[in-house]
Amino acid sequence: MSNLAHKIQRQHEERIQQSPKRQLVVKKRSKITLGEKILGYMFIGMLAFGSIHVITNHVNIYHVNSEIQTFEGSIESQLKENRELELRVAEESSYEVILEKAKNLGLTLNENNVKNVGN
Repeated sequence: MSNLAHKIQRQHEERIQQSPKRQLVVKKRSKITLGEKILGYMFIGMLAFGSIHVITNHVNIYHVNSEIQTFEGSIESQLKENRELELRVAEESSYEVILEKAKNLGLTLNENNVKNVGN
């Protein structure tokens, strides 16, 4: 019987040894939580949106400034043309030029019909 007891004890030890050993599964937690990741992505998104918004505003300002410069240039050229026309009107409205044009058209100056308007 002692042999039988030994045999049973060995079988029992073999069963214990054969049973799968449980290994401790250690979950590695990331150093950054899900909430922190979401906040990080939101921050990056807002930063990108802000950057794009600023760049877009600068581009719009650049276009408006270029249009302003174009209009200022056209205004200056129109003012120059107006000044030249005013000088031409002043030259053409002088007494001598009017008298010459009248003589070319066959008109004569009759001193009796001329009335001076006083200032």
